[in-house]
Amino acid sequence: MDSAGSVLRRKTGGARPRADTLGEAAAVRALRLALGRAGQAVPGLGLEVAGLTEARLSLAELLDLPPDRALLAMIEGPGEALGLIALSSGVLATLIEAQTTGRVGQGDPAARKPTRTDAAMSAGLVDRMLTGFGDELDATADRVWAGGFRYASFLDDPRPLELLLEDTAYRVFRADLALAAGARRGEVLLALPAAGRGKAAATALPSAMAAAPVAPPPTLAEVALAAPAQLTAVLHRLVIPLSAVLALKPGDVVPVPAAALDQIVIEGLDGRRLAEGKLGQNRGHRAVRLAAAPGAAAAAAPLARPPPGPAAEASPPAPRAAVG
Repeated sequence: MDSAGSVLRRKTGGARPRADTLGEAAAVRALRLALGRAGQAVPGLGLEVAGLTEARLSLAELLDLPPDRALLAMIEGPGEALGLIALSSGVLATLIEAQTTGRVGQGDPAARKPTRTDAAMSAGLVDRMLTGFGDELDATADRVWAGGFRYASFLDDPRPLELLLEDTAYRVFRADLALAAGARRGEVLLALPAAGRGKAAATALPSAMAAAPVAPPPTLAEVALAAPAQLTAVLHRLVIPLSAVLALKPGDVVPVPAAALDQIVIEGLDGRRLAEGKLGQNRGHRAVRLAAAPGAAAAAAPLARPPPGPAAEASPPAPRAAVG
């Protein structure tokens, strides 16, 4: 009798998943849906989730997982909790191609180091995925650790991760993706602190699987206008022999005409004159008051260099340096 009861208990126990297994399955299912919907918002990306796993790992174990040359981004959630998302080089290259050209070329692109522009163009996909993931689990107990995360910052070097991330346990999801109708493969890694800091749901209910409205992806013009632009305010420019430049030392005085204070030139990275202004102050800081921008012809032409002085005319052509 005892033997029969033991067999019956084993059979019934084996047929009923444990509560924590059900929780893991719900989170994996929610992330699969969130990834798929986030990918649908990018025409030409053709994202399909081929495989998805979840594990609880320590910080030391997590730091060994990001693929080589992956785009690494910090994500921030409730209570200033920090997590990590990594897009493999295959996912990143395909995403950039799809957003810039609307289609994906043949073959796998060469892996390269991600840039801040890549990160800016990937932030939309990351936020849509995180928002969808949190929404799927919003009515469950998992919302405490899964909800409220958003893209925070780009990391061009993985070494600071050990200092930025809290030394605690993490829920780590690894998604194997098929892209461009299966022509390319890639991986997305998502790590969230296991001990969440979000608010618990009023009543833990099964995850709501209703399709959420998908925000349209940013246009190429919107991405370009959001990219950082560097401007240089040029106080004065003079031409001197290279030998004089090499002889400069601390304490030397480089003459700057007083009139230069009213003739500040604003240049782009390519040296084009974009505007003019006057040097002044604002709330105790040095500032430039912009004047009327130059005409279209002047704006389209590079900044003219001063003609060579008598010393340059008397000597044979030699390398010169502009000190601005």
